[in-house]
Amino acid sequence: MLKGRLVDLKPVSRKDLENLYTWANDEALTFLSSGSESATQNNNPLEALQAQYEKNLNAHHLWEHGTVFIVYSKATQEPIGKCDYRNLNPVTRAAEIGLTIGERDYWGRGYGKDIIYTLLNHLFYTLNLERVQLDTWSGNHQALQLYEKSGFQLEGRLRRNEFVQGSYYDTILMGILKSEFDSSSR
Repeated sequence: MLKGRLVDLKPVSRKDLENLYTWANDEALTFLSSGSESATQNNNPLEALQAQYEKNLNAHHLWEHGTVFIVYSKATQEPIGKCDYRNLNPVTRAAEIGLTIGERDYWGRGYGKDIIYTLLNHLFYTLNLERVQLDTWSGNHQALQLYEKSGFQLEGRLRRNEFVQGSYYDTILMGILKSEFDSSSR
């Protein structure tokens, strides 16, 4: 388990599958968190999620698969979202991250920044990575603001690469280096 100031990040267990299923099938939430990929994430049966969980449960090689966490509020001990790191590259010591706060009552209250801080602290100081990156779509203004406040720098833009609810948007690529991460900036 990874401990933040506001959150605890715990590995996914079978009891978390119902929450993951609910968040994955919340159409508005998946549009925000996944952009054009939301079309493949909505309306998936619980059995598909369970099969994916079992596959990940049996994957033992960290550098190939990364890790998915359920985010728990320290105050309530309730699950509020999920986050992950993936595509770890042992040569360049890089990874990608993602996060979704599935419970809207926790939006805009500092939980996202604490999730990012907790993940980055683990990736930079436990796994000794050099860089972490992420991507989102240009219509997800709340996420872009959060990532900038968390120290991520704009690294690229794939123009009109996302198609969300009938409109084209850019894919925004952002990254942060270990030397840019201030472990005291909570």
